[in-house]
Formats: sequence, structure tokens, C-alpha cells
Amino acid sequence: MNKNNFKIKLSFVKGLNKIVVKEVKEKTSYKILEQGVDFVYLNFDKNFGKLFVLKSIGSVSIVLNDLLYNPAYLSKHKSILKEVIDEIINKKIDKFSTFKVSCAGLDSPEVKSISKYIGDEFKLKENVEADLKINIAKVNDLWEVSVQATRRPLSFRSYKIVNMSGAMDPTIAYALNEYCNVKKKKTYLNAFSGSATLLIEAGLSSQDLETLVGFDNDKSHLTLAYQNIKQAGLIRRIKLLEHDIYEQPKIGKFDVIVADLPFGMVISKNEDLEKMYTAFVNFAENSLEEKGVLGVYTNEYRLFKEVLDLSKWKIIEEVDLKLPTNVNSYLYPKIFVCKKI
Repeated sequence: MNKNNFKIKLSFVKGLNKIVVKEVKEKTSYKILEQGVDFVYLNFDKNFGKLFVLKSIGSVSIVLNDLLYNPAYLSKHKSILKEVIDEIINKKIDKFSTFKVSCAGLDSPEVKSISKYIGDEFKLKENVEADLKINIAKVNDLWEVSVQATRRPLSFRSYKIVNMSGAMDPTIAYALNEYCNVKKKKTYLNAFSGSATLLIEAGLSSQDLETLVGFDNDKSHLTLAYQNIKQAGLIRRIKLLEHDIYEQPKIGKFDVIVADLPFGMVISKNEDLEKMYTAFVNFAENSLEEKGVLGVYTNEYRLFKEVLDLSKWKIIEEVDLKLPTNVNSYLYPKIFVCKKI
């Protein structure tokens, strides 16, 4: 088989394509062959490990596309699968011990034959929670064979010693910071800072941020955040404070204010979301520099827009996202970037 048929597929949260394309162009020399709302195809390069530094993507896969590559065909031409899998395993970037084939008709003789071949050929055990993830699916008019290049998703961050329930996806945090153009800002504030994902992604992305401050009203959140910040090597750059948004704390003026706004199960049953969002918007209005930018991530976007409409703000960017939570279940949050009128 001609390896020139290989392509690289970057997968990411649906809606982040603008940020992913920007990052690929800024940080790599890869050619973008095709793009969609949750994927980008790049030209193949044996040094695809260079792509693992990208902060906006969830995974890198090696793919082959063809009209013929359905499960029945692949079960009779297993060398096609071997060549794609070899490309990843021989790189020794990760150590794989288990595998999973995702495909329609998993109980069919053809797919069972494929799974048995992979297990025998590569000495791997089949497991639902697998290291090596192989996907066979029809994409538009072509069949696609894709193999993920890493065991863990690239949205996993080594600084995440501890996590919170409902913690922000780091790729979304990176994207929100990019939409706020943090690399050209000097001062940055994160309200409802939680486990500090937004703060850490900002600190790692921009060495020019002179001030990085986060606040939360929950001591346990601040303790978790401190551990993550220390692991990220940012303990000297990020300052954490204990404040309640309802008290309208006087922390200073900032070029950027960001927040992953609490919603749903994350908040107390007695919490009034409208009251909380109103308090946050008022706080941001008083704490943002005149030419500053406000960045918000929320699932309660209708309520946020209603609150925003009652104040002196203009939405300059609104990004629809589709975020998987588990099998066949999704959240549909939004990113907002706003400026004062």
C-alpha cells in the first residue's frame, strides 16, 4: 500500500474548529486538507508526534479513506489494518496493551475476525477501556479506518493532580483564552476559578501576562486549584483569593476577565442563577478596563444573554459547542466574548 494515502486526523470539541485551525497554522507546517466543525485532516508526516503539543485538540489519529474499506473488505485484507496500526505502535510514543474496535456490527463474523487478528498480530487484549482505539466508519461517501495515536486523549493535562466534578475541559479553556486574545494582554482575572483550569491554560499560553488572579468562595476548590497550579509550575505567577461574587470584591482592574459560570448540578439547590449571573456581570463591569474583554463559558446561555441585555455590554463573539458527557449524551454550552459599550 502507498503510505501517501495516509492522512492525519485531528479531533476536537464540536465548534472549536476556528481555534484549532489557527493553532495548527501558528505552531506547525502541516497542510490542512479538509476541515469540519469537529475534525481537521492534515497531510501525513511520520513525525506526527509533533502535533501532541497542540492545546485545542482532543486526539490525533492516522487514517485511511477509501470506497472499499468496509468491515467485510477489511476482514479479507487485514494488511490494510496492520499498516495503519504499525505506523503508531512502531513509533513507541505510547505503550499499548489493550485495544478496542469501534464499528457497526460488532457481533458480525467480519468484525470478530478483525478483532481476533489485531489481538493475535499485536499481542493485545480486547477491552472496552482500551489503550489502542480503532474506528471503522462511513464518513460521507467513503469508509474511514482511523487509529488514535495516544492512549489518553490530548485534552488530558499532566498538571491535573486533582479534579472537580464538572471541571472545565482544558481544550475549551484554551479556546476561551484564545478568543480573549490573552497573549496580547497584561492582566487576567478568573472568577469562579474552581480547579484553576482557565488560569493554568492562560499562564502556560502566555509568558507576557504580568498578573494572573483567580477567586472562588469555596475553600476546598482553592485547595484543589493550588495543587494543580503548583504541578503546572505556575505557583509564583498565579494568585488565588477567597471571595464571594455577591460581595462585589474590589480586586483591581483587568484587561481580561473570564469565567466558567456555574450551572445545574454544580451549584447549590438554593442558589438563584439569575441573581448570581447578575452579580457577576455587575462585578465584571466594575472590574474590567475600558478596552478590556470579558470571556464566558456557560450552559445557561439564554439566562446569561438576558442578564447581559440589561447592562452595557456588546457580544463580539458567540460560539456554539457540542460536548459529549457520556454515550449518546451531550451538553450544548456556548462561549461568549464581550466588550463594554
